[in-house]
Amino acid sequence: MEILELLQMAAPVMLKGVGYTLLFAVGAMFGGLVLGFVLAVARILPFKLVSVPAAVYVSLIRGTPLLVQIFVIYYGLPSIGIEFSAMSAGILALSLNAGAYLSESIRGAIVGISRGQWAASSSLGLNYGQTLRYVVVPQAMRTAVPSMSNTLISLIKDTSLVSVITVTELMLATKEVIATSFRPLPLYVAAAGVYWALSLCFEVVQRRLEKRLQQAHQV
Repeated sequence: MEILELLQMAAPVMLKGVGYTLLFAVGAMFGGLVLGFVLAVARILPFKLVSVPAAVYVSLIRGTPLLVQIFVIYYGLPSIGIEFSAMSAGILALSLNAGAYLSESIRGAIVGISRGQWAASSSLGLNYGQTLRYVVVPQAMRTAVPSMSNTLISLIKDTSLVSVITVTELMLATKEVIATSFRPLPLYVAAAGVYWALSLCFEVVQRRLEKRLQQAHQV
């Protein structure tokens, strides 16, 4: 079978897998961003009952493989009565993982804001929460965007791991075609090309977002 014919045969199955890959990536991006922001704020709060558990969570997630986290959620939690569908488990695991990494980017950007900004806000009568919301966070997000974008782009590649819980995303779809065609090399190369193309699309969005933030800051 010629390579072109093979790719034409595989295209419908692989395109369906791409749809699931994007669903996982986008779902985990939103979940990870929300969780990352909450964790970042929790870690800088002057309350150990909040900051310590947040720090432990980030350390735990960053110190364990994503694959293990997927297994714990999908295969482990049912043993204590908590069950998720394969899709829900995949999105949840990716969100929890991305949130830990994003929180470090956001926290680093917040901590990097000059203490003079806090003092100036206090002199204007703003409390801690108002200073975070109106002064510190808007500035920090501009600084955090590049590193946050790298984490979000990596989600595209990390979605390949959910194939281990039988979700037919791009990687598992590719394996299914290989099982019937017995031509692994061109199909794996094609899958790699699709992941690359998806990552490039998100990189374009990242650059445009950075440009808009820079223009807004200059104004």
